[in-house]
Amino acid sequence: MLPIMVGICLACIGSAMLTTAVSLHLAKPGISPQVVQIVLTAYPVGFLIGCLVTRPAVAQYGHERTFVAIVVVALLAASGFVFTDFLPIWICFRLLGGLAMASLFVVCESWINLYAEQHNRGAMFSIYMLTTATAVLLGQVLVAMVGPQSPHLFPVAATTVLLALISKFAGGRWPALPATDPEHASSARPVKRLGPLALFRLAPVTVVAIFQGGITNMNIFVLTPIYGTQIGLSAATTVGLVTTISIAGMLAQTPVGWLSDRFERRMILLVQGILSVTLCATIAWLGNFSVPLLFVLFFVYGCTALTVYPVAMAFGASQLHSRHMVGASGTLLLLYSIGNVATPGISAGLMEHMGAPAMFLLLGGGAVLVTLAACYNLLRRPVTLAAMQAIEEQAG
Repeated sequence: MLPIMVGICLACIGSAMLTTAVSLHLAKPGISPQVVQIVLTAYPVGFLIGCLVTRPAVAQYGHERTFVAIVVVALLAASGFVFTDFLPIWICFRLLGGLAMASLFVVCESWINLYAEQHNRGAMFSIYMLTTATAVLLGQVLVAMVGPQSPHLFPVAATTVLLALISKFAGGRWPALPATDPEHASSARPVKRLGPLALFRLAPVTVVAIFQGGITNMNIFVLTPIYGTQIGLSAATTVGLVTTISIAGMLAQTPVGWLSDRFERRMILLVQGILSVTLCATIAWLGNFSVPLLFVLFFVYGCTALTVYPVAMAFGASQLHSRHMVGASGTLLLLYSIGNVATPGISAGLMEHMGAPAMFLLLGGGAVLVTLAACYNLLRRPVTLAAMQAIEEQAG
């Protein structure tokens, strides 16, 4: 897995740098707010498109060649910022960048699900999640090292994406996928796409938890600075909160992945849901009483809520036939990105009308849904092979 993780890490570092660099450029005076909004919206729109178009590409060309093609697209998009500062063209570059990153995630996550076995899928997903989280952090470190206002910021970001492409060829071929089906032994190509409803029938807690993961990961990083300001924290303390929850999520990935390979994943998701609800309520109630307590609560919440995604993905993969892995990964990532895009505005509105603690009303509500879905998944009868085939036929 090392060549794959190196490639995705370098690509994510470059993407994180570009996101920050574009935001810094758009913050300069004289740029129309409408243009800023369109440029910023282009990335999530591209991300949604990438979730939809990757499955046919993998079916046609396989995981490795699709990965190379996607990194080339990411490199072209990143290089464009080096040669022009014409903002209408930047819309296209951000659109392609979002498409490329979504496609990379679909390729890597579906490949991991196909390559991993039941006893190590959680651990492999935790390594993947740790890699992407570390890459985002390293991207910000590189921005600070190069200089937020440096003219070399875009060239460095593009070079990082180029290194991702070079690492693919330097690292050699990916390990062969297991030949679980004679018709799909070489590439495990999907034959049908399982939509959200079909996936919900197979693994309800996975669908709910993935959507909640998108809500949590976006809201906690985008709105925590607003939350800190509204409860009277200094800018440095607010940044410390964001850093704390980010580090907590990174540190917890490996132990939670290890646990998910040794215990019932539905029970782990149930515990994560209950803990998240409890922590959201506690932060909303006691958050502005003690800054040290707030840091402790944010750390524990990061360990809990930011590790739901890999456990849910690992459980969902255990319920699927291998030929549906790529399509299912795209559908779940689409749900995740919808949670990313659709909910920050709702949270911000709640905070405006109900105060800063309302941020945790939406987060806690999503955690309640995860808890209920985990209970339902535990109490209902296991999905039989015949039922799975019937769901697949209806989906097709």
